[in-house]
Amino acid sequence: MAKPPTPEQQPLFSRPSYPEFIRIGKILRKETVGGMLLIAGAVLALIWANSPWHESYFALRDYKFGPEIFGVNLELSLGHWAADALLAIFFFLTGLELKKEFVIGDLRHFKTAIVPVSAAFGGVLVPALIYVAINFNAGEETLRGWAIPTATDIAFAVAVLAVIGSSLPTPLRIFLLTLAVVDDLIAIIIIAFVFTDDLKINFLGLALIPIVIFTILAYAFGKLFANRAWAAWLLLLPLGMVAWIFVYGSGIHATIAGVVLGFCVPVKRRHPGRGRGLAQEFEHRFRPLSSGFAIPVFAFFAAGVSVISMESASELFTDPVFWGIVLGLILGKPIGIMGFTWVLTKFTKASLSEDTKWGDLLGVTFLAAIGFTVSLLVSELSFGLESAHYEHAKVAILAGSVVAAVLGALWLIPRNRRYREIQARETRDANKDGIPDVYQEDD
Repeated sequence: MAKPPTPEQQPLFSRPSYPEFIRIGKILRKETVGGMLLIAGAVLALIWANSPWHESYFALRDYKFGPEIFGVNLELSLGHWAADALLAIFFFLTGLELKKEFVIGDLRHFKTAIVPVSAAFGGVLVPALIYVAINFNAGEETLRGWAIPTATDIAFAVAVLAVIGSSLPTPLRIFLLTLAVVDDLIAIIIIAFVFTDDLKINFLGLALIPIVIFTILAYAFGKLFANRAWAAWLLLLPLGMVAWIFVYGSGIHATIAGVVLGFCVPVKRRHPGRGRGLAQEFEHRFRPLSSGFAIPVFAFFAAGVSVISMESASELFTDPVFWGIVLGLILGKPIGIMGFTWVLTKFTKASLSEDTKWGDLLGVTFLAAIGFTVSLLVSELSFGLESAHYEHAKVAILAGSVVAAVLGALWLIPRNRRYREIQARETRDANKDGIPDVYQEDD
């Protein structure tokens, strides 16, 4: 009997290992809910910001409060709290997911990881180059936004795919999720190194103290934290908050603290018995907090832009920042992802599986062009809240994301219908032959 291929021998887009398939499927279902809530928060913000009561929206967003702790001034606006504190929860889960991918996921194998990693780099590089090309002669200020169209919003993209692509091959959905995870890692590196102007080493050193204690406790008492939810809130949460304060004071964007703490949680189960490791337990436990609260609230405060009250539409459409972001998303992402994937399959041993077509992949690249959460964050870091370019960037992100979602839907819905018909035909044939439907899900 032939042995099943190892992960290193599997072709591009081949069926993943069964545990990986189950794990990714669960993540997709959770992200779908988060994506819907994210869209709802953004739509509510747009409606309020363009209503007769728009002044109250901006007054709420800009309302400041907060103490000074450990010499760090935390008097921030509600919008700032949402971007720096609430997004740290999202990035903590991102850190957990990244570590799991590199420890127990398919990304631990070079041959499996190289394709989505390379595609993600292409999806970052080409949009950035398009943005720079459009803004090259527009001045140094506009060039600061080069990283805005490089991000993929994982929750938004997966939510759209869940609605329009339920019958598409599973490897395509896994590819989109893996690509988005690697894209998040690249975005984290960009935020940490590009948007840190005034690094305070003393605060950064102080941040290491709670981070080290957090790591020791997570590894030493993993069973306690896994079985007793209160223990994590009582012991780990205060350490995480102190680490967040010091990272914020150091000049590095505070969301990086969430990523670092996520990497400090053990992935593999370190005590006898069955069950999930601590990273999986934390992801299961804190995902609703991120998807149901942190991300929608951030979207609500970040997406509000007075489209109607802008000085003129001509000012928007003549701003190279707008076109750099829109074209970077809807052209740069598909070109970069498809191009790097094609080169890899052309000049290496990687290959498409027989069940996956390049046309399916093209539709997925349109969904990867949906940039929202991280793009909005990077636009604020690039231009600041008072810049007209920031307002134009938000409109561009919204417009580019909507266009990308529409293009992805128009391309994938017919293909999804074809796959559904194939599955129905195979099911009918199997029933005629008396073969049980082993793929039928439980209610």
